[in-house]
Amino acid sequence: MKLRVSAVQYHLHSIATFEEFENQVTHYVKTAAEFNSDFILFPEFITTQLMSIPQANQVEPSISQLPQYTQWYYTLFTKLAMETGMHIIGGTHVIEEQGRLYNVAHLFYPDGRIGKQPKLHITPTEVEEWNITPGEGLQVFQTDKGTIAVLTCYDIEFPEIVRMAKAMGADVIFCPSCTDDSHGFYRVRYSCQARTIENQVYVVTTGTVGALPTVDFMRANYGQAAILTPNDVPFPQKGIMMEGDINNDMIITSDLDLQLLYEVREKGSVTTWRDRRVDLYPDWERLTKKNELIGL
Repeated sequence: MKLRVSAVQYHLHSIATFEEFENQVTHYVKTAAEFNSDFILFPEFITTQLMSIPQANQVEPSISQLPQYTQWYYTLFTKLAMETGMHIIGGTHVIEEQGRLYNVAHLFYPDGRIGKQPKLHITPTEVEEWNITPGEGLQVFQTDKGTIAVLTCYDIEFPEIVRMAKAMGADVIFCPSCTDDSHGFYRVRYSCQARTIENQVYVVTTGTVGALPTVDFMRANYGQAAILTPNDVPFPQKGIMMEGDINNDMIITSDLDLQLLYEVREKGSVTTWRDRRVDLYPDWERLTKKNELIGL
C-alpha cells in the first residue's frame, strides 16, 4: 500500500543537440532510481528545450517543430522506464494528430507500454500563440502500485475534473506544470492543495525552472516540486509531505501510504469525500460507473 515518488524541478537552458536533452533526462531518472522510487514526475513542456537547438538556415523556433522529436522522446523515456523499473511521467510533449497539436502528458510503464493524457483545459497563451487543441477524454491509469491520474497544470484549477478522476479510482494525482511567474505558480499550487482536501487524495506536482532565451513564451520559469497530502492528523502539518527550493535545479522524493487515505476517508477529522451532497450536485462516482467517462 506504499509507493515512493520523485518529482523533478527540471532546469531549462539552451542546448545544441538532442543528446544533451537525453543526458539531462537520464541524470534525473538515474537519481530517482538510486532512491528506489516507483514513480518519477517531470514538468509540463520539458521538450520545449528542444526548440533551443539551432536550426538550419536560422529558422525561428516554433512549437510546430516539436512533433518531429516524438519518436525520439518515446524511445528515450521507454528505454529509461524499462531499464530502471520505474513508472516515468515524462512531463508533457506536444504531438500532432490529424493536423492538430496537442499538449500530452505521457506515462511510461516499466514493461514498455505508454499511457497518454492530453491536457483538457488550454490556457489563452496555448490557444492564441501555439494553437494547441484541448484533449477530449479523461482516463486513469492502473499500475502495480495503485491507480493514478495525470492532470496538467491548468487542469488542476478545475475541481470537477479531479472529482471525476477520484470517482474513477485515482488515489494519486500527478500534476506536471509550467508557469512563468509567481502568480501562475501559486494558482496551480493552491489548487493542488485544495484538491487534496476536497477528494482526500495525494497530489504530486512540479514545474520547470531556468530559462530558454531563444524560445518565445519559455523565457521565464517559476517552479517548485511538492508532494501534497490531505490536511488531517495522520499527515504532515500543512499537508506538505515534501517540497523543493523554489527555482532550483533539484529532485525531491518521499513515500506515500495509500492505507492512510482509506482510513481518513472512513474516520478522519473530516470525511469530505463521503460527505458530498450529491443530492445538490452531480455524483461523479455514480456517473462514471454508468458511462465510464468514455469520450467525456
